[in-house]
Amino acid sequence: VQPNNYSTFYDDQRQNWSIMFESEKAAVDFSKQVCIAKCNSSPGLDSVLYQDLLLGEGQGVEGGDSLEVAYTGWLFQNNGLGQVFDSNVNKDKLLRLKLGSGKVIKGWEEGMMGMKKGGRRYLIIPPALAYGAQGVVGRVPPDSTLVFEVEVRRVKLVKECAGSDGLSVSSRESAAPSPVPSSDGFSAE
Repeated sequence: VQPNNYSTFYDDQRQNWSIMFESEKAAVDFSKQVCIAKCNSSPGLDSVLYQDLLLGEGQGVEGGDSLEVAYTGWLFQNNGLGQVFDSNVNKDKLLRLKLGSGKVIKGWEEGMMGMKKGGRRYLIIPPALAYGAQGVVGRVPPDSTLVFEVEVRRVKLVKECAGSDGLSVSSRESAAPSPVPSSDGFSAE
């Protein structure tokens, strides 16, 4: 995915191609279909497949960084998107998480590494990196492959240095205005 509705890719002969789409929506929809096709063409999914939909700006996130995320999750059924099992897109609260803390499924931790503020990514997560054989009662059947569309709305990067007063000062902080009240160390710059 490139700015201005472009996508670039390599074919089987390592030939580089670029496609320009009429709209951002067309580029995003195409990128989602590419990710689903990658999943359907792999013999056994054992790692997270991801496809950037929008790149975002700033530094990529890494372990220890705190994020506020909007997301929608679908079951992967019949080689494509099944029913939505979870979403916070039309809710007032974003999901707050610290990468590497183990508070979300392992596939999210892996699939979100390197994302930037304002970035959107499509994740296809195999059962072993999601809810595994137990699933989630009433929502996610056992051994389900999951698809998520995630958008990083706010970021607080972890690399901090001590200021002259001994208090920590973030040197990689990158926060966007948000309707969510400021707390948990997120600034509303």
